[in-house]
Amino acid sequence: MSELNIGDQKIAGKIYLIRGHKVMLDNDLAEMYGVETKRLIEQVNRNLLRFPAEFMFRLTDEEFEVLRSQIATSKRGGRRYAPYAFTEHGILMLSSVLNIKTTQYYVKILDLKVDQDMASLTQN
Repeated sequence: MSELNIGDQKIAGKIYLIRGHKVMLDNDLAEMYGVETKRLIEQVNRNLLRFPAEFMFRLTDEEFEVLRSQIATSKRGGRRYAPYAFTEHGILMLSSVLNIKTTQYYVKILDLKVDQDMASLTQN
């Protein structure tokens, strides 16, 4: 596996395994794409037909609580609703919906996913 630079490590730290899928959360993607989470969710809601269940899902309250405990997020001052989780296909669709011209982040995410998949295969 190749060495990860600081930027790659930051992105890799935001990839979670939920329901058997490697996903990124709406707020992390919003930060990466330079938009507000609220705006990202608005665009998703306007284009729901472009986001089937294989592309995106909303975390259950239980999943959100587990995730919150793993990343040590405070309940106070945090979000009111469970986040959306986007699979790699959802991330690509999201960049299209948000009209993001650059694909550099998407390529990095895919590279990291492949590296993680290869690492898990060699550990088994």
